[in-house]
Amino acid sequence: MPKRRKSAEPLAEPPAEPLEADRGSFALPPVAARGFTDADGCCWRLVRGPLDPRRAKRLAVEADVMSMGDRYDEAADRWVPRFRSAAERPAAWLEARARYAADSLPFYLAYEFTAADGRVLLFIETFC
Repeated sequence: MPKRRKSAEPLAEPPAEPLEADRGSFALPPVAARGFTDADGCCWRLVRGPLDPRRAKRLAVEADVMSMGDRYDEAADRWVPRFRSAAERPAAWLEARARYAADSLPFYLAYEFTAADGRVLLFIETFC
């Protein structure tokens, strides 16, 4: 019988501010930086992950915001998550769940971020 995976524990102590790469150096993606600031100026902090698929599925429905996929904004020198609308969430989760923590590329892992105002973000990181 395969060993059951432990659910992700909350991070011991999130950093006071998301880590920012120096200008001219490699900018870390949101999970590696343990946080990011979105285009609206909202600061998101990583609180746990990678998540158990059951928790990620629940957050795909209940989280205030969901992101899957990102791009690098050269002008701003940072990674920009692609936020999904409520209508896009079910299909995005089905795509991610089909290859969640797979042994080959592409695969997905989910992380939970929170904002200072209490909102929750399900961040699905894509590995290609």
